Amino acid sequence: MFLVRRIVAVIVLIAFLSAVFGIIWGIAQGVEGINRWIHRGDINAISRQAAPSPRQVSGVSDCSAEDISLELKATPTTVGVGGTVHFTATIAHSGSDNCLINASNASRVLTISSGSQTIWKSDVCPVSTRMLLLSNSDSDIQSIAWNTNATGSACQSDSNLLKVNAGTYQAQLSMKDDSKLTSNQVTIAVQ
Repeated sequence: MFLVRRIVAVIVLIAFLSAVFGIIWGIAQGVEGINRWIHRGDINAISRQAAPSPRQVSGVSDCSAEDISLELKATPTTVGVGGTVHFTATIAHSGSDNCLINASNASRVLTISSGSQTIWKSDVCPVSTRMLLLSNSDSDIQSIAWNTNATGSACQSDSNLLKVNAGTYQAQLSMKDDSKLTSNQVTIAVQ
C-alpha cells in the first residue's frame, strides 16, 4: 500500500510540474505574440535615410565653366514692395563635347543680395534633381519668381516670409558645384 501511495504521489507531482511548465510556456508565448502585434509596424518600417548620390555610369562628363554659360533676365526690373519679379534663367551649352548638368533650383542657384547681405536664395527649399544632357548649342530656359521676400535658413512658404524693404537689390545665377560659373548681375529696384 505504501508503494502504491508513493507511485501515485510521484505521478501527481509529475502532472503538477507538467501543468506549471505548460502554464509558464503558454504565458511566454502569449507575451511574445502580444509583443509582435504591438511592434508589427516596426517590422515592415521603411528606412527614411537620404538616397545615395547616383554613381556615374556613362562616359559623358559633367558640365564645367568651359562647357556652359549662364544668363539672367528680369521682368520687371522695378517693382513695388510685395510685388513679384519674374526671372528667366538660361543655361547655354557652348562646349564641343556633350556634358551632364543638374539644372534644378538647388544646383543652379538664383541669389538676391543687397550689398554683402544675401536676401533670398532659390536653393533653400529642397527640390528634385533635374539632370540634363547638353550638346551642340542646346540651352535650358527656366522661369523663377521672386516675391520680394527674404528667405531664412529653413524652407518656409512665401506667406511666412518677410517682405523686403524698398531699395536696390542684385540678382545673379551661380552653379553650386562650380563657383567660377556665374551669370550677369541684374539690378532690381523695389519701391
